[in-house]
Amino acid sequence: MEKRKRHSSGFKAQVALEAIQNQRTIAQIASEYKVHPSQVTKWKRRLKEELPQIFADNGKKRDTSSEQLVDELYRQIGQLKVELDWLEKKTSLLR
Repeated sequence: MEKRKRHSSGFKAQVALEAIQNQRTIAQIASEYKVHPSQVTKWKRRLKEELPQIFADNGKKRDTSSEQLVDELYRQIGQLKVELDWLEKKTSLLR
């Protein structure tokens, strides 16, 4: 059984842009890039749906990686605070 192909976002964008231009049929594009025509149609539809959001943000970029980093740092701060409180409690008992 053949393993499922994973296409890069750049490849998907290139195929979807070509499909939006309507210079060739979906079948011709799918044949050239060796993907199923329904996949080309899905990428084209997704590009059309998400394209307006690029300009709606007025240049603000959505950076989920920085949000994840902040969440991870807050989690680590909380863990370190709990450990510090525990150590302070233990040292006060030894005195």
